[in-house]
Amino acid sequence: MMRSLRFAPLAALVLLAGCAAIGGPKTEVSIYSPQTRIQADPAWPAVDWQLTVGTPDTHALLDSQRIAVRPTPDRLQTYKGARWADTAPELVQLALVEAFEDSGKIQAVSRWGGGRGDFGLYTDLRAFETIYEGGTPKVVVEIQARLVQHRGNAGLVAARRFRTEVTPDGADIEPVVAAFGDALSQIGADIVGWSLVEGQKSLSEPAEESAGK
Repeated sequence: MMRSLRFAPLAALVLLAGCAAIGGPKTEVSIYSPQTRIQADPAWPAVDWQLTVGTPDTHALLDSQRIAVRPTPDRLQTYKGARWADTAPELVQLALVEAFEDSGKIQAVSRWGGGRGDFGLYTDLRAFETIYEGGTPKVVVEIQARLVQHRGNAGLVAARRFRTEVTPDGADIEPVVAAFGDALSQIGADIVGWSLVEGQKSLSEPAEESAGK
């Protein structure tokens, strides 16, 4: 089932008046929120446990509303006059929560602080940026994920690094934002499927071991 998640594109312009009080110029900033979609895989298991999704950890530049771009491998900058609607970690966390909800395969999922589920998904946001290679931009999203069981046989269940690269239709900010939405959709689907399989496997293995005794 293909559904649009609740990320709405924002076309609003805001005025940053940092110097306005003393007569300085105002700067127009466009606010963006990427649209994401997930298509549930029929092979994913339907589970009856609950999941809590933590806010990703990341470095200082990504932990902001600035949209990161790497014009060269050793230079990290931000797009001028453009901002995310939330910080990058908050965008990723909400995208993951809604991906699990829209999969229709899990009993309940919530963000950290909204309750403690049977499992917790903890992530590090390693990349959320546009990278230029040979003059061509590509959007890169990389997430290190850890699935932890909170109840019963508590502890680390599985860990894996996920990475997605999407080439935008152009170098302007609008197609770049659309590519971020596609990248979030792809990596979100990968993480949802992996979490459901690994979580269900961790619950079935103790039962299988007991039955074999």
